[in-house]
Amino acid sequence: MRSFPTLLAVAAVAASGATFVHLAPRFTTGPSDVRTPVAADAPDLASAPSLAESATRFFGSPPVIELPQTPQDPDRIREFFFTRAAYTSYGGFGRRGGGSWRTDFPEADRHFMVVLKRLTNLDGYDDYNAITLTDPALRRYPFLYALEVGRMSLTGPEIQGLRDYLEAGGFLVIDDFWGGQEWQNFEYEMARVLPGREIVDLTLDHPLFSTFYDIEEVRQTPAIGRGVNGVPTWERPDAQVPLVRGIYDDEGRLMVVINFNTDLGDAWEHAENPFYPLEYSTYAYQVGVNMVVYGMSH
Repeated sequence: MRSFPTLLAVAAVAASGATFVHLAPRFTTGPSDVRTPVAADAPDLASAPSLAESATRFFGSPPVIELPQTPQDPDRIREFFFTRAAYTSYGGFGRRGGGSWRTDFPEADRHFMVVLKRLTNLDGYDDYNAITLTDPALRRYPFLYALEVGRMSLTGPEIQGLRDYLEAGGFLVIDDFWGGQEWQNFEYEMARVLPGREIVDLTLDHPLFSTFYDIEEVRQTPAIGRGVNGVPTWERPDAQVPLVRGIYDDEGRLMVVINFNTDLGDAWEHAENPFYPLEYSTYAYQVGVNMVVYGMSH
């Protein structure tokens, strides 16, 4: 097993040809980008019951979200926090228990910050920063990461909290969900959060793919078990094509980036594993850095 500092070697590979930039958290609106519709106008599902509410009749009350104790830091004032959304879910409990939102937590978050700080001069917080969607402090963090959303089952207060966050200028990155069934669940939940908003394809000419690194193809990043064993990178037959999609606000600001049929978080978490292919971890870190730079500068 390679030691943790090996992440710096991964960063060196990812940094090939990169220039360093200074970032400051700000909410601004960039020009409208070219969009390709991939879904019809979403119905108004804001008042419809969520899967969490529907499942209560079978499973009882939704699981309680228990946040881990925040690492102690006497100087927590930073330009950037890699902030993870802690949300209500059914049927998924992460590898360490506590709900789908905890998958790859906290190692993926910590490892990503090591590489991000290596590649930029961003003043980032070194440790994890998980927060619920109902916490008023959510608006302090312009970048929000959520994964395993195929099992997402938001409550009414969570829907309102996430909607308020996005409409106030927040930037949400989605990761690690696969196939048609999980897509349908995510699409349903987002239609409740942002009624009537289109989900559109982000093509490679979108600035997201060139804001720091030039990404020339959307690659499928496999989970650790598939990456080290040389088996197909997709997790189910209807999840063979990776896609990057997005949701815009009325002013053309990209407020949600959706990484579908891929698992960036596993590549971040296991980059120091000598058996996990470097090509996947390099791609995952490069596209991750691009998402942060884009989200913090648009």
